[in-house]
Amino acid sequence: MAKAHLLIIDDEPNTLASLSRAFRLASHEATVCDQASRALELVKTQSFDLILSDVVMPGKDGLTLLEEIKALGVTTPVVMMSGQAHIEMAVRATKLGAIDFLEKPISTDKLLLTLDNAMRLTRLEAENRELRGTLGKHELVWKGEAMSRLMAQLERVAASETRVCILGETGTGKELVARTIHHKSPRREGPFVTLNCAAVPAELIESELFGHEKGSFTGAAARHLGKFEQANAGTLFLDEIGDMPIPMQAKLLRVLEEGEVERIGGSGTVKVDVRVVVATHRDLAVQVREGKFRQDLFHRIYVFPITLPPLRERRDDIPVLIDHFQRQIARQNNWKLADFTPEAIAELQRYDWPGNVRELRNMIERLLLLASANGVDLGTVRMALPKGLPPESATQGVPDGHGTLSQRMDEVERRIILGELDRQQHHITNTAKALGLERSHLYKKCQHLGIDLARVRGQGS
Repeated sequence: MAKAHLLIIDDEPNTLASLSRAFRLASHEATVCDQASRALELVKTQSFDLILSDVVMPGKDGLTLLEEIKALGVTTPVVMMSGQAHIEMAVRATKLGAIDFLEKPISTDKLLLTLDNAMRLTRLEAENRELRGTLGKHELVWKGEAMSRLMAQLERVAASETRVCILGETGTGKELVARTIHHKSPRREGPFVTLNCAAVPAELIESELFGHEKGSFTGAAARHLGKFEQANAGTLFLDEIGDMPIPMQAKLLRVLEEGEVERIGGSGTVKVDVRVVVATHRDLAVQVREGKFRQDLFHRIYVFPITLPPLRERRDDIPVLIDHFQRQIARQNNWKLADFTPEAIAELQRYDWPGNVRELRNMIERLLLLASANGVDLGTVRMALPKGLPPESATQGVPDGHGTLSQRMDEVERRIILGELDRQQHHITNTAKALGLERSHLYKKCQHLGIDLARVRGQGS
């Protein structure tokens, strides 16, 4: 069983001493408290794996404390104990949210069994939440040399506490790599918690990361534990960290340095033990130079960078990914598997996959819907791909080594523009926007590269 941090509340010094000693001998950490009101303050500022409380105490009793703990929104398991136990008391404690009720005196074996059961229950609930959240998502699947080398790196870094920065284009599977690191690490029994920094409004990201107390701002109807506390003893994955606002970067840096968070509206700090793994599709070094990312935070998180190759650079993996995705999709929808002809697979391997593995997965679902009784053939693939494959000259990877450097660069740009035009259904404005160009600049580029836009002129807006 993993090391646990317990809060023990009892007004009898001898009971506190004996219970805390029993847990510490079993390699657990115990915080003791002799007053229910003081215990409530500890619960507000610290994270515990189990709360063990006496019922009969002077002043505020244990059942009142239990009710107040649950009103705060705290999900930590609570076990009540009493030397004056009776059925009505146990029933009330259970209705208020206690997971168990123990009668004093309590044996050490019973204490440790109760703790073990509470930890198992917490872990199972977390695993069920994770399974529900990840049902249907991609798994990390590969065959080729590029991913084999990457997996060897993951094996080495996962066993450490080294901070990992996962780089790569959108859709390459950065979260899957982070999950792999977690599941291969000593923290695998702990939670894996994710936050997409680009998906959370700037005014809410502090609450999402660090949590808030009830009433700390308009709409804070209950206490909320942030991602750091949720990930305690596990891994926190911060996706698209390059999109985190600068003021929030300073607060994140402090947490990484101090190992403690302060909830919004809180009166103290909370210690956390979290491994942070980050990811981004942006060039953080460029963002540092442009003043969009803090240099000190960059050095904190950029300890072991791992770059995920885009799918167009791991085409050997496409056949096994096709098989994996069609089995997954067929299972979810109760569909039959389809046979992909060699020509169909070859055509999928020629496509550049700007959306990477995520786009391939969606394409396989589309192909299964379009498949005939004979399966998926070349014609089906060409019908499903965006406007079919671009002309061969726009799909064959890098130039073949002929011509000057300028000519080769022109050919690369020509292929990129042709591919984007097809993806944007020949919409000039959208193509320019996707390429980060002004419309006038795109027109000049096409004129220079010999791309005839006459057939699409006027379709932009």
